[in-house]
Amino acid sequence: MQTPGRIRLGRAAAWLRAHDPGLAATRRAARTALVMPALFALCGQVVGSPVMATFAAFGSFSMLLLVEFTGPMVQRLRAHLGLAVAWAVLICLGTLVARETWLAVTATIVVGFLVLFIGVVSSVLAGAATALLLAFILPVTSPAPPAQLPDRLAGAGLAAAAAMLAISLLWPRPTADPLSAPAARVCRAAAAQLRADASRLAGGPDAPSARRCRATADQAVAAAADLRSAFDATPYRPTGLSAGSRALVRLVDELTWLSGIVADSAPPHGGRPACDPQAHTVRRAAAAVLDRAAEQLDAPCGTPDALRAASADLRTAMAGMEHSATTRLPVHRPRPTTESEVRAFLGTLDLSFRAQELGFATLRIAGDVDLSSAAERRSWRERLLGHEPGALTTPLAAARERAVAHLQPNSVWLHNSLRGAVGLGIAVALVDLTSIQHSFWVLLGTLSVLRSNALSTGQKAMRALGGTIAGSLLGAGLLELVGPHGTLLWFLLPLAVLFAGVAPAAVSFAAGQAAFTLTLVILFNIGHDPNWHIALLRLQDIAIGCAVSVLVGLFFWPRGAAAAVDQALAEAYTDGARYLAGAVEYAVGRCGTGPAPAEAPEEDGRQAAAAARRLDDAFRSYLAEHGPKPVPLADMTTLVTGVVGLRLAADAVLGLWRHDGEQHSGTDHAAARLVLLGSAGRVSGWYRELAAGLDRHTSVPDPLPRNPAVEARLVESLRRDLCDAQAQATAVRIIWTADYLGAARRLQPALAAAATRPGGAS
Repeated sequence: MQTPGRIRLGRAAAWLRAHDPGLAATRRAARTALVMPALFALCGQVVGSPVMATFAAFGSFSMLLLVEFTGPMVQRLRAHLGLAVAWAVLICLGTLVARETWLAVTATIVVGFLVLFIGVVSSVLAGAATALLLAFILPVTSPAPPAQLPDRLAGAGLAAAAAMLAISLLWPRPTADPLSAPAARVCRAAAAQLRADASRLAGGPDAPSARRCRATADQAVAAAADLRSAFDATPYRPTGLSAGSRALVRLVDELTWLSGIVADSAPPHGGRPACDPQAHTVRRAAAAVLDRAAEQLDAPCGTPDALRAASADLRTAMAGMEHSATTRLPVHRPRPTTESEVRAFLGTLDLSFRAQELGFATLRIAGDVDLSSAAERRSWRERLLGHEPGALTTPLAAARERAVAHLQPNSVWLHNSLRGAVGLGIAVALVDLTSIQHSFWVLLGTLSVLRSNALSTGQKAMRALGGTIAGSLLGAGLLELVGPHGTLLWFLLPLAVLFAGVAPAAVSFAAGQAAFTLTLVILFNIGHDPNWHIALLRLQDIAIGCAVSVLVGLFFWPRGAAAAVDQALAEAYTDGARYLAGAVEYAVGRCGTGPAPAEAPEEDGRQAAAAARRLDDAFRSYLAEHGPKPVPLADMTTLVTGVVGLRLAADAVLGLWRHDGEQHSGTDHAAARLVLLGSAGRVSGWYRELAAGLDRHTSVPDPLPRNPAVEARLVESLRRDLCDAQAQATAVRIIWTADYLGAARRLQPALAAAATRPGGAS
């Protein structure tokens, strides 16, 4: 029988797990609570160096509580070693510039901008930004002669060594990437739905019922939603810098796109379309690939032979379906004249097109899973050099491409980096001019509350100030109670550190600020006569820092994250529309003997991908921003996912024609080319108008209706080729290109509804 104490302990543990998923914050806090007080006691009481003790305490606090690297243990230790080197460089720089105000302010702005902006390259650098800034803030706000530099470096070095031992031995973090498990579940759920749908379409005594198919589809939708929630749960990408982690990031969008395709291609509840054995074979082959991809995600270091073999089988099935797709076309019947006849004619290719679309998306997913697995199997030397499997560019060039994508006037990341750097510079100038004691508190206040817009900055400042008031009052009361028994502070310090680490994640930002204030009050009074005046002085310093952050937030780009997302959406849809039009133009050049083929729109594709990355960062800022959302999350997610669908439709058109062995089929196809170019112009033009409406907050266009006259002209222009064995493959690709344009058009009603709904983006 459980005692009341055990019951309460169990409830507390359940509450903590519910508020701290995976106990990530608790793990970091527990390590810090053990290491930080021990280092502070070692350096202050044994070595007898207060300077070394201060830097060891803040160094361990920063390296254990403010940052947590992911990936294999060797990769984490290497990241911590790099963080230690960066701390040494920043401590030296901060110490050298601290004695001249103008030099300290200039260096703070430059260092602050570089540290904040370089986080755009990866979550490793983004997650370490606060820890890196603290390494510079601590010395630059504590002017001292260069003779103190060895003690400062010794304290930071001791903290780095202790941190590396702690992450290795004290409650190590699981090595699996947080996206692997939910991505594997999506793959398995989609595979199950594909098999069920293929069996139902094929018919037979063992075919599943419509109810069973719907249940399988619901499971696939739920798995995709869980994956997206895991991806959007943090303002930074929940993965590391490695090539494998970045491939998993791409999987989120690709699996979202696949889930939409699988849902759209499900058989109707009432009735069954004409049987297409090759299309069913492709569906089952795609399901096999997804199952192998899930296995690879569960064991990334395993051999990818099964995944590659399944992918080869899928390509073979898709090729066979493409060659046989025209056998069911009623090309010998009279010319279709009515809308229903045209739809019936094209409907004979619809099942094969859906299967081809599924196959393309599945192969993209398999490629990224294979890349992620190959990255995990790299040798130590390859990991050290940052070599990406199959990469044609160097790691430095890839990082430069990601950074350049955000060097745009409307980049949210650029805005936040500039705002943060200027805010820290103003704070340094202010503390130097006012000669505030322990002036780094002002910088901590500025850094902790500076947000993406003025309103949120003010809200965060109020919470920070409220938490600091509470922490200061608690600290003053604690010091009054402790009185002459200062030794008790040594026993209270680990508890304060533990709560300071858990509170921001499990309770609130204000509670974390209060616990952090209490921790530093205890830290500064250890070894001295407890003085409650110190707690109240810290309140003044934090208040100044909060005021600086509010001022900077009001002055620089006082726009909300929702407005930034709207602008990023507009750019992404504009670039995606240009990419789709370029892909169709490339297809037109390869489907006949007309004008010289256009080059593949590689640059358009890179720009569309860069715009999608900027949108991803703006969307994360929107999710991370506190307070009510002006746009419902469901509508915003619909608009963001639409960008993915548009870009992958362009990828599919490009892939359909790029690997075509024929330059042309010997036929002009002038009429078909005009139909494709006209359809591409209308579809891409609609997305450009949508982008303008989102950017200017004006009305968005009505969705384009299906145009039977255009479909009839396309059918008539290809009838002769569909009867010619040599020209059939090209004709099918033309129809499928038109189908991809139709898929982009079918996205429009949901996007228009999300953009025009009350409270929506427009």
